[in-house]
Amino acid sequence: MTLLIAGLALWVLIHIMPAATTAWRQALVESAGAKAYRAVFALLITLGLVLIVLGWRSTEPVAVYVPPAWGRDVSLFLMFLSVLLFGASHAKTNVKRLIRHPQLTAVIVWSIAHLLANGDSRSLVLFGTLGVWALIEMLLINRRDGAWTPPPPASRRSELIAAAVTVVVFIVLIAVHPWIAGVPLLHVD
Repeated sequence: MTLLIAGLALWVLIHIMPAATTAWRQALVESAGAKAYRAVFALLITLGLVLIVLGWRSTEPVAVYVPPAWGRDVSLFLMFLSVLLFGASHAKTNVKRLIRHPQLTAVIVWSIAHLLANGDSRSLVLFGTLGVWALIEMLLINRRDGAWTPPPPASRRSELIAAAVTVVVFIVLIAVHPWIAGVPLLHVD
């Protein structure tokens, strides 16, 4: 669990510091240069992810609570929504007209989905931490950036492309989930 917690701590700190302390980030960029700052940021994020994956795989899950019987089914729907939100954050969609932070909202939905389907200690630490981090990150970004102006409407074509990509990515995630997490999402009886 130590590696998992270390990876999450690194992830959270590296992401929260620029949102919480704009002056600190600016000072680093000015002293090291924008390219060096981005390179170190990317390296630390990658290190955090590696620690999270190694920590996840090396931690024996211990039951903390029993997920609801309907949790697994609802989590599939929430995961589809999470993929949709995440994709919308990187495309021209009308979702961005409704939700200021679709990518961070996707992380929160992803966290809730996994907490509904899993009741073990490592799931609680991983998904709970990242869900809380995303919420705090939203609040810090809102404080830093001030009032929000929604983008102009997206075309119907952009919306259809985003929907098609969401479906494809969701199907791919279902297919690779056993190799990523060691658990199949769909059971064929």
